[in-house]
Amino acid sequence: MFLKDQVALVTGAGQGIGRAAATALAQAGASVAVVDIDAALAESVATSLAAHQHRALAIAADVGDVASIERMVAGTIAEFGRIDILLNNAGVTRRADIMELTEADWDRIHRVNAKGVFFCLQSVARTMIPRRSGRIINIASIAGKGYAGASNAAYAASKGAVISLTKTAAQQLAWANINVNAICPGVTRTALSEANLRVSAQQQGLSVAAMEKRRAETIPLRRANDPEDVAAMVVFLASPGARNITGQSLNVDGGLILD
Repeated sequence: MFLKDQVALVTGAGQGIGRAAATALAQAGASVAVVDIDAALAESVATSLAAHQHRALAIAADVGDVASIERMVAGTIAEFGRIDILLNNAGVTRRADIMELTEADWDRIHRVNAKGVFFCLQSVARTMIPRRSGRIINIASIAGKGYAGASNAAYAASKGAVISLTKTAAQQLAWANINVNAICPGVTRTALSEANLRVSAQQQGLSVAAMEKRRAETIPLRRANDPEDVAAMVVFLASPGARNITGQSLNVDGGLILD
């Protein structure tokens, strides 16, 4: 229970990586603010955590809206007193070729994946600075490092922005003893990625099972991530063992990208 007495705020925590990370942080001892745009999903996760004697708070918030972010942060502090760990996980995408993307696609993706990450980081950091302590973990993607299998170019650009933001934020918040790192998942079994898999299978005239087999064969370790694989890295970066790691973008991808 090395995160005992710590408070974590997890965005996009209703399913996938966010749900797995919220669960793993709670199991490590943290109290968790479970944030999702879908109030029912957030409540479901918080209820599940509470059933296992973990302190949890469900918050419905739209991270693309700054006023909603501010209410999210205020609500967490009102309940738990502070925020020690921020996991910026909320994200959106869709499978599309570069010539198919629209202005609406660009705005929707960057509103959540880039703008949302920045203003969540800024709002939470504002509460961490007076205490001279904090861990901020951003979920980026190997798509932001040039992975050819990215769902689309706008998504790749948004995740590249997260990687760059992580480096600059780490430099500018280090004086306040705030660590800022990014995790770059590769292929991960989530509702979002499975929806993209079904689109790819349809486009290529394959069954979903055949497409999944083909996808696994491109990964050196021959397996896609489970959300728990990414959650394990989240817990490590939140732990005392990662106290001197900052400004890094760490891949969890089975060897797809080597850097």
